Parts: sequence; structure tokens; C-alpha cells
Amino acid sequence: MLKGKVYKSTGSWYNVKAEDGKFYDCRIKGKFRIQGIKTTNPVSVGDEVMIKIEASGTAVIQEILPRKNYIIRKSVNLSKQTHIIASNIDVAFLLVTYNNPPTLTPFIDRFLVTAEAYQIPAVLLFNKIDTYSEEELDEVRFLYGMYESIGYKGIGISAKTGKNLDKVKAEMSGKTCLFSGHSGTGKSTLMNQVAPGLNIKTAELSETHTQGQHTTTFAQMYDVDEETRLIDTPGIKGFGVVDMDPQEIDNYFPEFFALKQDCKFNDCLHVNEPKCAVKKAVEKVEIPSSRYESYLQMITPNKENYRIDKHHQE
Repeated sequence: MLKGKVYKSTGSWYNVKAEDGKFYDCRIKGKFRIQGIKTTNPVSVGDEVMIKIEASGTAVIQEILPRKNYIIRKSVNLSKQTHIIASNIDVAFLLVTYNNPPTLTPFIDRFLVTAEAYQIPAVLLFNKIDTYSEEELDEVRFLYGMYESIGYKGIGISAKTGKNLDKVKAEMSGKTCLFSGHSGTGKSTLMNQVAPGLNIKTAELSETHTQGQHTTTFAQMYDVDEETRLIDTPGIKGFGVVDMDPQEIDNYFPEFFALKQDCKFNDCLHVNEPKCAVKKAVEKVEIPSSRYESYLQMITPNKENYRIDKHHQE
């Protein structure tokens, strides 16, 4: 048996790089039941696995080794199930664009909450800063400052001109890095800049054409150097906050978590309860209102009155 790491998955075949340095196309042995997760894909990119080369020459995944972490989203077709995007991630980068296309704060916050819940450090990359007007740059600076005050690292970059990509490379060094963002945010351009030899396709499909189809685009991992890997994820439309109890979501907003012990009630949901430290901080503008609105959306996803910017909501 050989130990290996999954670099690519098509749903039925898995491309695994084994400890002997070779890549093997593997099938999966029977059905794997992953404890506690209903998932459309038992094996994901980033998984460490044990493989066996059979007499016929076919490689078979026999075992999935325990995951350090993973990041998931709701499956497009089956609302009850989840799709593991990737596992064993050291840092997750989210590309954010102010416009063309706009990355809205509820999307950023869902990404950050998902990363917090699975203990993955997240970095926000504010891309296309070479294309914004002074007014737009002020808005980007405001967003950057807001997330930085919560404790998230942000880097203003231009994937096109190469601005600040040395900072991105420094953050990536020696790590398994996940790159995510809406289609059109410049993710492929950025990845080709930080790892020129990879030639990742930049023709990103329009999401309107892929919506509702039963074809899933899978994540793929690439070696940047001996120590550094990057995981490219398909243009992601939304991160559902999956399998989270409304009671626990405030744990994944660091600025809420810091205050929750000051609420009158231990099980305070920060909605209608009296003497709520979080609501008080929102009123005093110590917690950004956009973060609070994102939180309300997550704990009551079906209540229209908590939807902000419905016209632009995805």
C-alpha cells in the first residue's frame, strides 16, 4: 500500500500523487461513509489516502486518512447534502472585487464563517485595484479596514499588473492554499501569475450557463514548488452555512464571540433579547452593521426581512 494525496477528482476517478512521486489514476473501493457528513463526494482534493496497486494495474483508494480540516458548500442539486470542496488546507484566499463582478459582504462573511468553523486561516485579496476610481478605492479601503479590525488579513492586489503579488507569494510559501471567489474576479489570472508554469485556464465559464446543470466542476490541486501547493476551486456562487445550529454561528464571528459572555442570557441569539452586548456594539458602530446583517441572514435564512440588498442577492 502506498500513501498519497488527491490532486484531482472527476467524481469517479481520482488523480493521486503517491509518496513515490508518481501520479496514479485511482478508483474508489466500494462506498466510504464519512462520519457525520452527508456528502456528495466521499473523497476530496487534498485528502491523504492509502492506495493499492492491483494485479491488473488499476490503483484503488483503500482508506481516507483523518482530515485536519475541510471546507464545504451546499450541493447544487441536493439541498440536504454537502459538497466537500477541499481538505487539509493551510490557508484560504478569497478574491474580492468591488465591481465587475461585485463581491457582496454577505458572500465574504459566509466564506469567513465557513473558514472559521473548520479552523482554516483566511486572507482576503482585494483584486483589480488598478481599475478603480478614487471613490471606489475609498470603498475598498473601507472594506479592508473593516475586516482588518476584526482580525482578518487583507491584501490589495492587481493580478493583471502584478501589484503586491510578492505579498501573496509570501503568504503562500510552504502551505497548501485554497483560492476561491466568484467567476470573473481574476482568480485564474492571479494563479498563473504566482505560479507561471501551471497555465491554468483563464476562460471562466459564465455561471448563468452552468447553473442548474448536473455537471459539477471539481477543485484541482497543483504543485507550485516542493513545499507549496495551490487548490483552484470553480467559481463559487454561494457558501451555504451547512450543518450549523443558529445557536453556534456567533462563535464564528470573532467580534461577536469576544462579546457574547457579556450578554444577559447565555443562549442569546442577539436578535430580540434584552441586554445583548452584541446589539449594543452594533448600535455604537463598534460592530459593522453589514456583519450583523450577514449574521441575521445566516441564522434565519428563510426570513425575507433579514435579506439585505435583495435586488442583488444571489
